[in-house]
Amino acid sequence: MASLPATVRAFLFDMDGVLTDTARVHATAWKELFDAELERHAALDAVDGDPGDRFRPFDAVRDYHRYVDGKPRADGVRSFLASRGIVVPEGHPDDPPSADTVAGLGNRKNAEVQRLIAEQGVDVYADAVAFVRALRERDLPCAVVSSSANAETILAAAGIRELFSSVVDGKALVARDLPGKPAPDSFVAAASDLGADVTEAVVFEDAIAGVASGKAGGFGCVVGIDRVGQADALRDAGADLVISDFSALTLAPQNAASHPGASA
Repeated sequence: MASLPATVRAFLFDMDGVLTDTARVHATAWKELFDAELERHAALDAVDGDPGDRFRPFDAVRDYHRYVDGKPRADGVRSFLASRGIVVPEGHPDDPPSADTVAGLGNRKNAEVQRLIAEQGVDVYADAVAFVRALRERDLPCAVVSSSANAETILAAAGIRELFSSVVDGKALVARDLPGKPAPDSFVAAASDLGADVTEAVVFEDAIAGVASGKAGGFGCVVGIDRVGQADALRDAGADLVISDFSALTLAPQNAASHPGASA
């Protein structure tokens, strides 16, 4: 069993891969997007007489976790395409999904995520939800910090939105002019929403970028959630603890009733 510091009184959760089993949905959507884009560029190279790289499909495990997991959509598009030597125009946030721009590709991916969620629904990790419910029973405040612009929709579809006093998601990043992970700003904002200093808050993350974000922010504890066998990478990124199931985590006796973020 692993224990959290007794000084922790605010709890900040990434969503995809920590609370909800939507990481696979995102990986599927990214693969569909990038494979089509890679095939297009391979065909263009062939027409131009440049053999270039042979078509190498997007790896929904390795490439997903290395280049896009935990990042805002635009950053994920840039990061992965750059790894294959591809640069596309930035475009504008309202570019249609058909546009071959960073914004257009991101919007295409988002449309596919929404379609998959509508068709397949949202699964939650029972261990994580049980842990959050136990926190709320003790009047301990919780927030979701996600790069996804669909976080509110996903949490509502999963039936767990009411458990969280604050949601700092992709839309909030734009509205509050915050940089995305691995910058710590989104987690810092969520801690503030809960009335806690960063040293009194714990970050729960399954993404390398998210763990790096928590480490950079100086949080009281950063817990890596290893759902896919990357415990060493999470530790290397700065996780203080790594668990594969929330049932392995214990709380010290704490009293959170006196601070303003205690009730949802």
